[in-house]
Amino acid sequence: MTAELEVSADHQLVLVTGPSGAGRSTAIDALEDLGFEVIDNLPLSLVPRLTDGAPIGRPIALGIDVRNRDFNSTALIELIDQLTRDPRVSLEVIYLDCSTSELIRRYSQTRRRHPLAPMETPTEGINREIDLLAPIRARADHLIDTSDMSPHELKAEIGLRFDRNDSERMAVSVQSFSYKRGLPRGLDMVFDCRFLANPFWQPELRTKDGRDADVASYIEADPRFAEFFQKLQDLLFLLLPAHISEGKAHLAIGFGCTGGQHRSVAVAEKLGNVLAEAGWPVSKRHRELERKAAAASEKASR
Repeated sequence: MTAELEVSADHQLVLVTGPSGAGRSTAIDALEDLGFEVIDNLPLSLVPRLTDGAPIGRPIALGIDVRNRDFNSTALIELIDQLTRDPRVSLEVIYLDCSTSELIRRYSQTRRRHPLAPMETPTEGINREIDLLAPIRARADHLIDTSDMSPHELKAEIGLRFDRNDSERMAVSVQSFSYKRGLPRGLDMVFDCRFLANPFWQPELRTKDGRDADVASYIEADPRFAEFFQKLQDLLFLLLPAHISEGKAHLAIGFGCTGGQHRSVAVAEKLGNVLAEAGWPVSKRHRELERKAAAASEKASR
């Protein structure tokens, strides 16, 4: 599979899939806003016919999930292999991932029946679907974890990766997280920031986060920080062009610390700014801060 759409190919296809409730409709809408021809829930057996005719002059986004009439994971894998071997076709596969707990929460809010468990609880359908889609997840070119994303954030992420008019350079996602909650899905590189001085132990900084200037200054005053960050820049400026030459369209870089509030956030912010100044399309995400903000908003709305 290619990792980015080749402009020389006659037919440019993007397959969008993932478990029900993970945001497939939102992603499809975002691609349509970017000028893609969108076709949702086309039977798998009809997909090859899209490449039989003349090119339509713009990329096509196909929404595929378990509701497709003839869906099964083996057939979808075979379709991906068939399209990949076709020299006229440039193919990318987007898999929208999401934690089981978040999918259950979303279903409880909408009270929808799960397509794989119409007479049972959504949890049973969600577990079946995740197992069914596991082989497709492993084949994806773009693995996007929407567990902590709002629809607006997902649209922005799709725009960063697929807006070909905005930039032909590889898009970079810089993320912070807490090791207590595990690594975010889909990271290409991970750096541990727990060796740096921790602002948590400073009472005046504890309630702030790594976006605060005082917190960032405290972390950067660590004698090890300057050398670490310089070597981090050197490494990434060496590797980013190499990833482009390998056809990669997106690179996700993660920074972790104990709580995901101070050190990882500050380093992610600083690196994101450096990369943006160097001309790279960059998005920044802070998983724990986003969860904290979402919890506060939900509490305030009660």
